[in-house]
Amino acid sequence: MIADIEPVNRESTAAIIARRLREAIMAGTLAPGMQLGEAELASRFQVSRGPLREAMQRLVSEGLLRSERHRGLFVVDLGPGDIRDVYLARSAVERAAATLVVRAPDRDAIADTLAEAVAGMADADAEGDPTALSEADLRFHEALIDASGSPRLRRMARTLMIETRMCLTELQRTYPTDDYETDERVAEHHAIIAALRAGDEATLLRLLDEHMADAVKRLAPDDRAAETGGA
Repeated sequence: MIADIEPVNRESTAAIIARRLREAIMAGTLAPGMQLGEAELASRFQVSRGPLREAMQRLVSEGLLRSERHRGLFVVDLGPGDIRDVYLARSAVERAAATLVVRAPDRDAIADTLAEAVAGMADADAEGDPTALSEADLRFHEALIDASGSPRLRRMARTLMIETRMCLTELQRTYPTDDYETDERVAEHHAIIAALRAGDEATLLRLLDEHMADAVKRLAPDDRAAETGGA
């Protein structure tokens, strides 16, 4: 009976540990391919192994950790196929979000919010800070998805954005570092905003597809699908 269900008053220990592990993976503190030791993590978090194991299994189900029999748990290491798949999924989610946003009556206000993220990219660009540039880049795409008003798109995007942050650690190394004033990512995002303001859905979706395909080409230059522009 519904009366037998107890209220949840606070975040569980396992949920807190899972969140902190996600943040560490996203920031690169727990690097791709790194093995996670239960004893060390339990000591660092000052918790028993029960909630730690529950938290780690959550991340396994999310695809952020992988389990190897007789070896343990490792942070996922995204290869070319994984990168292509991340951006393929992101393209589907962001196309759906963009379709909702471009048809929204307040699309100009949404464009203003996106422009703030691009301003952050330009500031990081001028300062020669590729890490800040990548973070501002992600804020742009997160804002686009949030503006869709779809809780399911937001939920689907959560793990994808963590994986994307892992990708961007590598991506920021592939962009030119000697000419930040003309960083092409800034120009790409300005074009996306312009298409949104104009209500040009076809151009908006095309630019998003090209943006994703460009990222795949830079992250996985030897991948056959990336070379043909697949996202």
